[in-house]
Amino acid sequence: MKTKKWRKTEVDSLNEALLLYDEGNTALAYPILEKIYEHHPKETYLKYVVGKLSLTRSDKYNLALKLLEESYAANPKIDKIEYDLARAYHYNYMFDNAEEHINKFLSQKKLSPEDKSNAEILKNYIQNAKVLYSSPTQAKVSNLGKPINTEWDEYVPVITTDEATMIFTYRGEKSKGGRQNASLLPDPKGIFFEDVFISEKIFNKWAEPKPIETINTNSHDAAIAMSPDGFMLFIYKDDGITHGDIFVSYALGNNEFTPPQKLKGLVNSYSWEGSCSITADGKTLYFSSERPGGYGGKDIYKATLLPDSTWGNIVNLGNAINTPFDEDAPFIHPDGVTLYFSSKGHNSMGDYDIFVSRMDVSDSTFKSVENVGYPINTPADDIYFVLSASGEHGYYSSARPNGIGLKDIYIIETNFDKKPVSMLVYGAVFKDKKAMENIPVVVYLIKDGKENIYSQTKTKAKGKYLINLPAGYEFKVECRLDSNFSESFVVSTKDLKEYKEKMHLFQFETIAKPVVQSEPPVNTNTVAATPPANTLNLNPVQKETYEYTKDYGNVKTEGLIFRVQIAAYKYPKNYSYAHLKGLGKVETIQLEDGLTRFTIGGDFQTLDEAFQHNLKVIRAGQKDAFVLAIYKGKRVYLSDLVKMGIYVKKDEQLAKEITKEHQTTTSVAATIKENKIISTSEKNTTNPSEHTKDKTTVQPPSFQTISTAGISLNPFQEKIFKYSEQYG
Repeated sequence: MKTKKWRKTEVDSLNEALLLYDEGNTALAYPILEKIYEHHPKETYLKYVVGKLSLTRSDKYNLALKLLEESYAANPKIDKIEYDLARAYHYNYMFDNAEEHINKFLSQKKLSPEDKSNAEILKNYIQNAKVLYSSPTQAKVSNLGKPINTEWDEYVPVITTDEATMIFTYRGEKSKGGRQNASLLPDPKGIFFEDVFISEKIFNKWAEPKPIETINTNSHDAAIAMSPDGFMLFIYKDDGITHGDIFVSYALGNNEFTPPQKLKGLVNSYSWEGSCSITADGKTLYFSSERPGGYGGKDIYKATLLPDSTWGNIVNLGNAINTPFDEDAPFIHPDGVTLYFSSKGHNSMGDYDIFVSRMDVSDSTFKSVENVGYPINTPADDIYFVLSASGEHGYYSSARPNGIGLKDIYIIETNFDKKPVSMLVYGAVFKDKKAMENIPVVVYLIKDGKENIYSQTKTKAKGKYLINLPAGYEFKVECRLDSNFSESFVVSTKDLKEYKEKMHLFQFETIAKPVVQSEPPVNTNTVAATPPANTLNLNPVQKETYEYTKDYGNVKTEGLIFRVQIAAYKYPKNYSYAHLKGLGKVETIQLEDGLTRFTIGGDFQTLDEAFQHNLKVIRAGQKDAFVLAIYKGKRVYLSDLVKMGIYVKKDEQLAKEITKEHQTTTSVAATIKENKIISTSEKNTTNPSEHTKDKTTVQPPSFQTISTAGISLNPFQEKIFKYSEQYG
């Protein structure tokens, strides 16, 4: 290059960039060289170098082709220009041109063995791409967009099976420590290191991602996998001593995780181990490793969880999966048999492609693989694929033109012909209507009359839990708060032919033993602050109101108010209410029926507030006082509020809220064939120490019982009450 007339700063920058280029640090070399080229576009060698480096940037493939074509036209004898042009045409889907130039390159007589091998691999990619590109699948690939993707790098998305939470690896200006050198010291010319970020889907939109502070350090920290229930998060860390190992962290709730601990057992070695995936039962881990003895560079292995909670029994998945090239990023679907992974071998259309293989359950091996096809796969890297439980949505990172950053996360509407078959059980755990976090939920496999633990999980934020079950079995799902609170239900997947979902709420309530007592005397000279309902002799209307407070006491609705009525006259009289002094202002209102109603205490927003005031008025001597409901200026009965859908029972409301929230996190709700709330008749409440299906035990009911205190019961009612104490 003719640099005599260049400014000294340009020459220094050029030398620095070329040094970085020779060291293989293309990410730092590229922006320097690109800027110099803008000022010296006629320099052929500079044009060639920028064109070649543009092949490393998915957003620069068009520029790479333009610059390499111009360089070839100016000097067709540039070393390896035919090979570089073939790559550029390949990345730009011009496969015939790519094949023409790679054949020209291979026809050269003095190719080194390495150059010849690389060219033959590229030719194979080009031929595979022509076939796959000509027969696209029905998949639709979309950039996930902001706020997940930025102008920096986002990759390796991992999701909970309900698609409510996504954790991914980020590398950019928000990375902890900023730009650093190899010694992890601040350096304006250094690089950003990997960090782990998390986002939740709220009303079907991803929230602004946040870093997981307990995991991120100034070094590389990358998310590589998450258990289907979202409880275990697997991390890749490189401490500079080993070649990179797998760590595990556990969810604490509120998007917080424990500090990562190195995986115990034989998964990690002195070689690189960089990605993994765990089965829904938590007992098998698939992982990629560069350890000796494999079929190529990176191979995929599986490990088994041993009784001492370490990983062992390492097995290579064999040559049906592994090739002389690299295999990486395994993902085992919650169905337990469908394995996705990325490979540079098989019939890849370029670099890493995504493949699928299904286990032969007769011997638990994988015997064949299938390329998932274009447009999921491209001539560039396509890797780190994960699939929702339904099989409707996939997520992965891809280097595609017109992305937001260099590496972006994409969502795929798969439209696969063959979808996984499994069941997703979801719900939440409540005690006294309060969401309970970090509560164990255990799944038992029922076989030949025996129950063995299949999997275990814990509730997370808002008391939620996720369970993934394979087809062909019968399970019992049990939640135990302690020795006093236990509930379970049975789920069968024996006849399951497609993906289904079930929702179940575990609801426990503290129960006070009811006490029957005689009616206490009423002292009209004193006013109790808030007399309990069970100390008063209520009339039928008041009793009905009391029952409604149990399910709807705290419901607030716009336009709905309550008043406590103490009298009503068609022709108002001089009504005396001196005995109610101190209980609020007495007002009159007239509704559609023409009656003038006397109310006391003003407007109340909830039925519970109104009824509490009603009890005070009764205690003060106004025995017939009752709660009056008014909706948008008209009187309504409490039963009308139920019919109108304004009043929904607490249990039903919780179920609706959780189901709605679940469905807003995944757009596959419309395709769910069954979203069923398990009825009380399907529950199997057992003692925690007993797991035999045919045993009958007596447990306190998990729903609130009604106190009979203060109510005079007839003989028949007393008999029913005694039975309820034993068998309620």
